[in-house]
Amino acid sequence: MRLFLADIQLILTMAILAGCGLIYEYLLSHYAGRVLGIMESTIYAMIGLMIVAMGLGAFAARKIKDAFQGFVYLELIIAILGSSAILIIGGLIAFSQLLPQMLADTFNLPPDAMPRGGLFKQLSHLTFNSPYFFGLLLGFFIGMEIPLIARIRESLHQKHLEHNLGTIYGADYIGAGLGAAVWVFVLLALDISQAAALTAALNLFTGFIFIIHFWSRLKWRYTLVSMHLVFAIFIAVIFHYGNGWLNQMSNLLYLDKVVYHDKTRYQQLTFTERHLGNTKTPIINFYLNGRLQFSSSDEAIYHNYLVTPVLAGSARHDNILIIGGGDGLALRDVLKWSPKQVTLVDLDGELLDIFKHPKKHLPSELANKIIKLNHLSLQDPRVNIINYDAFVAIDNLLSEGKHFDAIIVDLPDPSHPDLNKLYSVNFYARLKQLLSGDGLIGIQSTSPYHAKKAFISIGKTLAAAGFPNVQQYHDNVPSFGEWGWTIAAKMGATPRQRLNELTQLPVKQQWLTLPLIHSAFNFSKGFYQHKDKVPINYLGSHTIYQLHQKAWQSQQGLDDAYVQP
Repeated sequence: MRLFLADIQLILTMAILAGCGLIYEYLLSHYAGRVLGIMESTIYAMIGLMIVAMGLGAFAARKIKDAFQGFVYLELIIAILGSSAILIIGGLIAFSQLLPQMLADTFNLPPDAMPRGGLFKQLSHLTFNSPYFFGLLLGFFIGMEIPLIARIRESLHQKHLEHNLGTIYGADYIGAGLGAAVWVFVLLALDISQAAALTAALNLFTGFIFIIHFWSRLKWRYTLVSMHLVFAIFIAVIFHYGNGWLNQMSNLLYLDKVVYHDKTRYQQLTFTERHLGNTKTPIINFYLNGRLQFSSSDEAIYHNYLVTPVLAGSARHDNILIIGGGDGLALRDVLKWSPKQVTLVDLDGELLDIFKHPKKHLPSELANKIIKLNHLSLQDPRVNIINYDAFVAIDNLLSEGKHFDAIIVDLPDPSHPDLNKLYSVNFYARLKQLLSGDGLIGIQSTSPYHAKKAFISIGKTLAAAGFPNVQQYHDNVPSFGEWGWTIAAKMGATPRQRLNELTQLPVKQQWLTLPLIHSAFNFSKGFYQHKDKVPINYLGSHTIYQLHQKAWQSQQGLDDAYVQP
């Protein structure tokens, strides 16, 4: 009976450790995706690398003479490494990015002489890719678990077990499945350092139970128990303070003072503030996962260009649809046109609530500045907010027989595979069904300078969705550089023809004028020369995502672009 209970414990232990191992893969790949900014390929590379490392670890486990003693030390190593890896990576990245500035300040170097290339560039490259090193290390140690558990079972039974590996692998597969479920339904909602600490605590707890159960077979027992207690305190400290430390290291990488940061289920939010002197209003910048979304200094330029040409060229403004725009800034500009109803669709309900009720979530001073920016547009009684995935939500709108006088698509750049579908022929074709015959659709379309092919592809994709009159325009938004938008009519005159008929803008704008709109449709000589070679983005092709990633990497270089850890 005692042998049976020991066997059950080992099988359960294997299942638990398999779940922990899979969670570590997800943690490191998810974090590496944030750091490198190439979420899809980074996740695949990290998981593949860790699987290879696990194979190497399985081979290396043969060198451990005492499987009982080795297993306890192994769980200690995995727990300490798993709980601290992300903090170490964040610290290394922060150090490599701050080192040039520290040297420049120390030796009073001018900005154009700041050391960025050579050794410093290599150091930055190494630190940004350090998640792979820790993935390799963790995978190596995780790979030792199965061989050691198998040897321990045979040692207990004092014979070769015919179905030993089948039993162990069965527990491993089931445990990995449970680990995936825990990751999706529990740990994704937590801060990443807390998720790592909880997973490490499970490793530590499993090792401690193993010590108690196999007390007589171990050496240095009290030392092992003491080490578990010390590491338990260490992991508890990481759980409590780790996210604050990680945020502080991340905040060091922003040029301006971080005044608020938070994490929703889908993304990390950061507000920064730049003071320009006692007589000037501070500039507020808002970031999602380290990518700038708007700056209070020039967001009016971007949003005027996004909204004004679409509504000025549409026959009516009674019923407007906005896809994205959870900050309420595009909505603010739309409400100036006195619509009867505006429907806004955005996935992140937590982000929406921050901008809808800033005083409930943000520090008082920051909340007042956000209110001044978006005019509490999300609280307007004419606004119907749909907190749902836009790809699915538009089907619901179609089934309800909805039609809109104008549609504005204010989504983030297609820098993640999940966003690619919202730039596809399938998505635009369904939006076309929602648009009234005399209405216009406008889409933010990334930079025609930095991501030219992605910009052109958006226009071609919209045309492939059945819009006969697609045109594009651009201007400089200082915080982003050269930026572009796409506009299309479902039928009738082209957007530009409609705008040419105006003698003045029907609604006064904060920054934009009619002559500026007209000039924005002009591009440099030969801009569309190779348009035929630019592919269209069909659902599942990932064309826009790949074009966008390739363009920004070639323009900026992976090492020069900061993505918040």
